[in-house]
Amino acid sequence: MATERARRDSQPAYLLHTYPYRETSLVAELYARDVGRVAVIARGARRPRSALRGVLMAFQPLLVGWSGKAELKTLHKAEWQGGYAPLRGLSLICGFYLNELLLKLLPREDPHEQLFEAYAGALAQLPSAQDHAAVLRRFERVLLRELGYGLVLEREVAGGTPIAAQARYCYVPERGPVPAREADTQSGVELAGQTLIDMAADRYADPQTVQQSKALMRALISHCLGNQTLHTRQLLRDLQQL
Repeated sequence: MATERARRDSQPAYLLHTYPYRETSLVAELYARDVGRVAVIARGARRPRSALRGVLMAFQPLLVGWSGKAELKTLHKAEWQGGYAPLRGLSLICGFYLNELLLKLLPREDPHEQLFEAYAGALAQLPSAQDHAAVLRRFERVLLRELGYGLVLEREVAGGTPIAAQARYCYVPERGPVPAREADTQSGVELAGQTLIDMAADRYADPQTVQQSKALMRALISHCLGNQTLHTRQLLRDLQQL
């Protein structure tokens, strides 16, 4: 069992972030399907002739292997598994946003296979996406669910009454939607019932739903982040986009 814990082989993974380590190496933050978020040392990866230089690329599927019992493992294999179209412009910023969410919200070595699949799906959609916001909202919903903050979208949180399209609600973090007349709007996000219904059906065509779902997700993710700041979110705000 100790050997099994110390070594992993042929793990589907994505690169989330790298930073220099000593003179010629890198620390790579990986998101692996069966393990979750893991940090590895890529020895010699900064050398000009290192085979890892052209393999350790963000937003591309990898097959990796590592060993070690400490929090910082040693990478011993990384293979490119054929990739997606490269992310550019707004799609690239969205990709960095997804990576930053995973880095700041996922604890190390806590696997979430459905979240891994949602991340892979989002990366596949972003290069040609006509609606980047919808791609992000879908991923954020899976992320919150996997963190234990699954959204209540189809009924009032107190009595279980179905959401009415024309009614107004206040979505309170860690609780759910409460009729606006009964809630302290300072403790949640006020929105229309139609927005909740649209989100439950994964529809983001209505401009009101687009704006209110964005505000709701910002509030819920900020609640999870605590005092941490999302730098890519500020960049997206500056672009007046998502």
